[in-house]
Parts: sequence; C-alpha cells; structure tokens
Amino acid sequence: MPKEYRTIQEVAGPLMLVQGVENVAYDELGEIELASGETRRCKVLEIDKGNALVQLFESSTGINLALSKVRFLGRSMELGVSEDMLSRVFDGLGRPIDKGPEILPDKRMDINGLPMNPAARNYPQEFIQTGVSAIDGLNTLVRGQKLPIFSMSGLPHAELAAQIARQAKVRGTTEPFAVVFAAMGITFEEANFFTESFRETGAIDRSVMFINLANDPAVERIATPRMALTAAEYLAFEKGMHVLVILTDITNYADSLREISAARKEVPGRRGYPGYMYTDLASLYERAGRQKAKNGSITMIPILTMPEDDKTHPIPDLTGYITEGQIILSRELFRQGITPPIDVLPSLSRLKDKGIGAEKTRKDHANTMNQLFAAYARGKEAKELMVVLGEAALTEIDKLYAAFSDAFEQEYVSQGYLANRSIEETLDLGWKLLRILPRTELKRISDKLLDEYYSK
Repeated sequence: MPKEYRTIQEVAGPLMLVQGVENVAYDELGEIELASGETRRCKVLEIDKGNALVQLFESSTGINLALSKVRFLGRSMELGVSEDMLSRVFDGLGRPIDKGPEILPDKRMDINGLPMNPAARNYPQEFIQTGVSAIDGLNTLVRGQKLPIFSMSGLPHAELAAQIARQAKVRGTTEPFAVVFAAMGITFEEANFFTESFRETGAIDRSVMFINLANDPAVERIATPRMALTAAEYLAFEKGMHVLVILTDITNYADSLREISAARKEVPGRRGYPGYMYTDLASLYERAGRQKAKNGSITMIPILTMPEDDKTHPIPDLTGYITEGQIILSRELFRQGITPPIDVLPSLSRLKDKGIGAEKTRKDHANTMNQLFAAYARGKEAKELMVVLGEAALTEIDKLYAAFSDAFEQEYVSQGYLANRSIEETLDLGWKLLRILPRTELKRISDKLLDEYYSK
C-alpha cells in the first residue's frame, strides 16, 4: 500500500507542494484524497530534498491543506492498450467518452514511449495515397514520414485533416491500416465535427480518437499526444499495422507547455515559450517512423495554426527543423474559394522523391511534378506582371502561363473535401493542364514521356 502524506504545504493554481516525501521520482503519478473521499490525479514535476512539486490534472478547488492526503503510485502515466481501442473515442487521459465499456488491456504501456534507436530505423520509401492531388502529386507523403500542415486561424485545416484521415491508404498491400487521431484544446463544436465525420463515412472503424477540449486542464493537453502515440506504437510495432497519426493543434499543445512553465517560474525562452520546447516537440515527432524487422509503421501529420500567420514563430519554426517538410495553407487561396487552400510553391515534402516512380506511383510522376511546379511558378509571375503593367504588356506565351496558373488552382488544387482522387487521376489531370502549354515549353519532361502522354 503506498504511503500517505498529509503534508500539503501550498496550492498555487495547477501546482501543489508536498513536504517530507521519500523515494518519490520525477514524473511519478500521485493521487490526492480530499476530505469528502473524492480522489484527483497529479504527477511529480520536481523533487528537492524531500519536497515534491506536483501538478494537478483536475482543478485545485476544494483541496483542504490540513484534511487532504497524497499518495504516490510508484509509476509514471500509463495507457492500457488493446486492439479493442479501434473505433473508440477517448478523452485526453485515455478514458472512454463514447458511452462504450472500459477497455480490457492486453498490456499497460508508459505514455512517454522509448526513443527509437536510429540504427533500427528503416528509410521511409512507400507511397501513401491521401486522395488529395496537391499532396499526392506534388508533395507526396511517404510511409514513416513526419509531414506537418501549417495553417492559419480561420482556415479549414480541420476539414483537410478529416479528409486525409478518411481517405489515406497504402496502395498495393493488404496489410491493415489504422488512423490514430488526437485533438488538443479544440472546441466542443470541432470535436463534434471530427467524431461525426468519422462515423458518417465509416472511418471510425479503423480509427482511435483522443479528444482534449479547450476547457480541459493544460496538463491533460500535454498527455494527449503521448497517449495517441502510445496507442499508435502498440498497433504499429506489436500488431503490424500501418498507422497514420494526426495531431491537431500543436499550437494549443505548445501554449499549454508555456502555461505550465510559467506556473513553475522557469526562465522563458523565445516569445515566453520554455527553452526546452524544441526537445519536447522532438520527443513527440521522433516517435514516428519504420523499424527494421517490423512490418508496421507510424506516419505522422501534425497540424498547427501559425500565430499571426508567421512561419518564423517558434512553433512552426522548430517543427520545420524536426520534420521532413511542410504543407502550407494559404489565406489568399481560401479567399478565392480554393478548397483545400494548399499553397504548393512554399510547401515541401523532403521525402517525395523516395515514394514516387515506376513501381510506386507511375513512371511519369517525377517529370510531371517538376514541370507543374515550374509552370505554376512562371504563371504566378506572369499574373503579378499583369497587375503592375496590364495584360497588354504580356507576351502570348506569358498569357498561356497565366491561364495555366488559374486552371491549375481551380482544377488541380481545388477539389473539395469529398473528392478522393487516385494517383492515376491526379497524374492524368496534371497532363491535361500541361496541354494548355505548347510542347516546346515542357523542358522538364523527357521526349519519350511526352510522346506517350502529351499527345493522348
């Protein structure tokens, strides 16, 4: 039986100081028993000569310093995992909130996970089809990759996240595919949108959902992505599944980190975020990947809204360092009614070359991708020139590029949130648009491929 302490000295916001503790470790879980018999959970943040600073998971109201007692459980936070988690919805601490029964766990796993040995990693190289042309065709997602979506407040990243969760699949394999979805600090309305969207399309059957609402405690928000990744590690590396993890919104997570850091009176770093935020984010993102001698994999799409639309803000800045590229949403395209409003020019998937080609997608993929990028960039320049000098100043070929740019946005990028395009449909659409330009302009595509596809 764990030893009980009645030596609570102080409660300040989400923090509590307990004196005279023995054999208590950092990150250990604890229980506070109130005078009424109600219990609340906490975890150890700091130990200093028998003084334990603990963080409360629930509110501190009603904690009487003299009558409440604390016991430490000798373990850090764990999640009970089982294949029965699929099709279920949990809160940020892994408790069912879908009116279903408790999970009977196969095992209990520490939510902090174990770092993956770099030597045991396999290189990401298999194509994942999301059904979204701007991602599949131009910024391809590869199995085991970390590819974040950088959004801005008010843009429809929730709809894009739900679309990818519904449609994503590994082609040419019968191996099971699962989605682990974690939402942090979202409103009840958003939570409802995600759960209903998954239920209506049947995607819930292969999904595990963790939902932390905006009015839940900040410390729960910090546990939520770790709960999700623990479930993903179990399904991927013990049950051999391909798992896609979608985390939204990383900005809310980082704000909780800052809130707790301020409560602990730590020295702030850039914009008030703690100096260890880079390490903390890396401890989440680096849990994605493929392992040698194991079939399963974890592919990750973290979503974050850039504060003040600024991609040099610490959260997108640090995320960009740790991950392999980024998909950037554009406010300008959104105003034009382009859905999803993916800005393909500043977007980047650093592993796209590894997941495309003859055996994976189609032999013309790399050439058409490069040509579409080049033609779209030139078309945007022509349109800017048109704004400054007027249409009369453009050459005939410039006008064709401007027309290509408009058609590319309207047909290729804009597809709505219900269209699920195969990679063949995406590539064929790319060729259809390239036919707006004369063959002599397509300098990035080999003659052999032009003969086969351009004149079709």
